[in-house]
Amino acid sequence: MKIGVVAASSRFSRETAAEMQAHMAARYPDGAVSLVFHEACFLKHGHFAGDDAARARSVIEFGNDARLGAIWFARGGYGSCRIAEAVAAGLKPLALQKAWLGYSDAGSLLALLYKMGARHVAHGPMVTDVNRRSPEAVDRALDWLTKRDPSALDPNLDGRPAVAFNLTILNELMGTALEPDLSGHVVMLEEVSEALYRIDRMMFHLTSQPAMRTVAGIRLGRVLDITPNDPDFGLTPEEIVRYWCHRSGIPYLGAADIGHDAANKVVPFG
Repeated sequence: MKIGVVAASSRFSRETAAEMQAHMAARYPDGAVSLVFHEACFLKHGHFAGDDAARARSVIEFGNDARLGAIWFARGGYGSCRIAEAVAAGLKPLALQKAWLGYSDAGSLLALLYKMGARHVAHGPMVTDVNRRSPEAVDRALDWLTKRDPSALDPNLDGRPAVAFNLTILNELMGTALEPDLSGHVVMLEEVSEALYRIDRMMFHLTSQPAMRTVAGIRLGRVLDITPNDPDFGLTPEEIVRYWCHRSGIPYLGAADIGHDAANKVVPFG
């Protein structure tokens, strides 16, 4: 199986790609599974892995490439929302049959793909996670991409349709052309590097959306590297989410096993 890697957001390094290829060689010495990095992964355009046109073109080309059985996002950061509508216009039906995996900023494209009817979209570890202290994250991703291994999944999935997003990403895409129909879904959220007052403000906006009030409930994953709040905000992330769920009438369902860390589990959409 060949898995295509694309960088839809921030810059990505050849060094990380080489580290991942070395990991692949050790894990699949027979070459049964291999990665193909789009050359545009290594472009640089300010903050981005190439300009918008180059990043969109790379996602379209690999999405439509019959040689590739899955598409794996290289990393997050910021930028996928800038190319999403161009990607939507360029993808062919074949692309919607493939597996697509990523998280963080890739959530904008995952939401769009799910809205378009893609059958195997999931929130889960990306190539850049090979840089974490343990290879367990990328191995979990590969297990899902290649064989839909149930051991890779968030154990909190309960049979109801589910989606998972970084809170900032979902908050920003609601009300845009990228917003999928989340009615009846369990929505799993995670966050990183935000102050608690910002998390509170995003939960106000998110839970105020009429579309969000049709979901089956919200689960909260890990909220990591919280930036300082002066004075102290006085509520934990879970207390914030519980507050806004109660105020909006959205059921709070408990924890999710997702986050910007090596323990990040896979959550297939739908």
